[in-house]
Parts: sequence; C-alpha cells; structure tokens
Amino acid sequence: MKKEYLSVGEFSRITRTSISTLRHYDKIGLLTPAFRRTNNYRCYSVKQLAFCNAIRLLKKLGVPLAEIRGLKDRRTPELAKQILLRQIKTHEDKKDELDEANKLLNTMLNVIQSGLDADKDNISIRYLPKEHIILGELNDYSDENTDYDALYYFYNTMSVKYAASEYEMQYPVWATHAEDRVKIGDWKYPDRYYFFNPAGQDCRPAGLYAIGYTFGGYGENTDLGKRMKEFIDLSGFEICGDAYEEYPLNEICTNDDGNYLIRVMITVREKQQTPVRVQ
Repeated sequence: MKKEYLSVGEFSRITRTSISTLRHYDKIGLLTPAFRRTNNYRCYSVKQLAFCNAIRLLKKLGVPLAEIRGLKDRRTPELAKQILLRQIKTHEDKKDELDEANKLLNTMLNVIQSGLDADKDNISIRYLPKEHIILGELNDYSDENTDYDALYYFYNTMSVKYAASEYEMQYPVWATHAEDRVKIGDWKYPDRYYFFNPAGQDCRPAGLYAIGYTFGGYGENTDLGKRMKEFIDLSGFEICGDAYEEYPLNEICTNDDGNYLIRVMITVREKQQTPVRVQ
C-alpha cells in the first residue's frame, strides 16, 4: 500500500523525535509539516524522514540547533565538510580531556588503595620501581619564609606553567626532604614539593626504601622520621638519598585534617663495609 504522508505520531515514532521537539522545529521553521488536516493535525511526508534524520545526526554530533537552522537553506558539500571537520576536532579535544580525567581518577584511586593496604604499624625496607612525578623548584626559606610560603610559590609557579590544563593542578602534592637533612633528623620543612603525576617528566628513582607510616596533619612526621632512622641503622642499612613524604589518605577521603595517613620513604642501601687497612 503506497504511503506518502505520516501522522505526527507515526513520524515521531519512526524518527525517534518527540512530538514536542517536532512542534518546536515547526515553530522555528526548521522542519515544517507537509500540510495540516482540517482538524489542524500536522502531517509529514515520507520524504521528510531523511531530512529529520539529518537534523538528528547533526545534533548528535554536537552541532547547535541554531546553526542547523541557519544551514537549512544554504547547504553545500563544502559547508557540510567544514562543519564535520570542526566537530571531529571538538570530539578529539573531548577525548583528550576524558583521557586526562581518567588518568587522574585512576591515580587517585591507586593512591587511596595504597593507603588502605598499607602496613601502618611497621617500618619495612622494600624495593620500589621508578615513579614519575612533576618536581617543583628548590624551596626558598630565606626572609623568614615558612613551608606555606614555599607551598604558595609552588602552586603559583605550576598554575602558570600548566595554565592550559584542567587536570595537572589536581594531582596529589607531596614533598621531598634532602639526604643531608634527613641524616641529621631535620624534618622541619620540605626541600621541594611535587605533583604525584604518572605522566611527569621527573621521577622518584627506583631503589631500596625504608617505608614507615604515621597519622597526623601536614608536616607532622618528625617522630616517624626519628624512629625510621633508628630502624635503618639497626637493620644494617644507611641513608643514601632523599626522603619522600606522601599523604595517601588526606582531605579527599578524611574529615579530620589532623589525622591524615602520612607515608615516609627514605632512600637506603646496605651499609658499606669499611676496608681494613693492612699495616
């Protein structure tokens, strides 16, 4: 049976376009019914199915409705190509942003899981693989600057460096303590801050680390540092590099800002044997 015209309900069902949307298209002159019956019911032609699907396609690809309306009477292959190329670029940008968001989400999940899995009551010595980070400049504590002054400078510098990124500034900010200060038990202020970013150009080197945990607020790891130094010496190891101060359970998942989980990792090696001189 030959069919040339469709009721608004049938046209809506076939094109998967709501009746209210079709009414709006009619109102703005984008898709006008082929004719109206005497009872004012709208009827569409079969030919209009393809044009309605073209509208749905462009909307699905992200082309604004106002732009689709403007294209109605001036469609050309060149203009269609231009619009589609632009939408490809838009989708590529969105994919890049989604990839960045997923990278950040996975990093945060792994950080929290590492805190949940931690052996919080014991100090241990373990080999750790290289971890990528984004390391800040050496902190300046002249002119009575404090660690908060240094932290401000770190954030301010990084915000300029990564001004175009939505996510770089959201990674965990942790700290390093220089080897010479760790050896004398000076944990007052960190020497550098860094973003724990798996795509960073810097790294925490692979090697042996003494690893210990405590609970407290930011910078409250002095007692843990002392205990770890004693443990390292009694275990037949010695400090041979920087220490890394991390907060796997922090304000993201803990209400009490004085009870974060602090992880300290000190670079170590087995004690070097002193050569015996033969007289």
